[in-house]
Amino acid sequence: MPSPFPGMNPYLEGYLWSDVHNALASKIRTFLVPQLRPKYAARLEVYVVEDISPASEIGILYPDVEVLQIRQRRDVTPTTPTSNIATTPAPLTLPVIQPVEVHIPTVEIRDTANNILVSCIEILFPVNKREPGITDYRKKRQRLYNANVHLIEIDLLRRGNRPFNHPRLPDVPYLITLTRAESGVIEVWPVMLQDTLPTIPVPLREGDSDAVLELQAVLNTIYDEAGYDLSIDYTQSPPPPTLSDMDINWIHTQLGNFSTS
Repeated sequence: MPSPFPGMNPYLEGYLWSDVHNALASKIRTFLVPQLRPKYAARLEVYVVEDISPASEIGILYPDVEVLQIRQRRDVTPTTPTSNIATTPAPLTLPVIQPVEVHIPTVEIRDTANNILVSCIEILFPVNKREPGITDYRKKRQRLYNANVHLIEIDLLRRGNRPFNHPRLPDVPYLITLTRAESGVIEVWPVMLQDTLPTIPVPLREGDSDAVLELQAVLNTIYDEAGYDLSIDYTQSPPPPTLSDMDINWIHTQLGNFSTS
């Protein structure tokens, strides 16, 4: 069953995102390979990030670590063998939140003659969009730019911070960007909830035509192949952050039209 949304499906931003993220990287490679042969190859490079502050994602991306329990107050606790002074019982116990190891795939386009990295396609993960992970990711962006590598960044998550700031950057839920090597500019595709995802260029070596990436076709394909409709409860609200009233009304209209079609 196809997605009820013309562009990004906000329900994919929750606990399904890890699977969506992996599927997007793999399918992007599949879509690009026929355009790249024989001078270029697309490879999946997986790097590991330790999410040391995952608390904001518990119940959204990561499952609940533990249900917090309020301990019933008592006036005193039993005395210990080493002291006659009663201690006050803690009214609240919290789970120790352990770091989460996150495996993040990227799509690397390399020339087949020398295996030199030409273009990198990054699909942002929540850990890339908040501290301390965002600082490490910004350093990676700078390294790629310094190495004259074209960088495409696909941000299909409404929560978190953008990896770069600019006064003219629009306030939109989703953002696709392309930084061409040595260009000094960032090409930006702002995407509203109601928009289809853009078809973007994928730069190669100077003198070679750009490849073309149809992001909406990629997303539609993985939605169908993975059967995400079987795992999404469309009677519930999308994952955080909270949407505007206008967007909520639009979502209800989309789902209503979809259910009657």
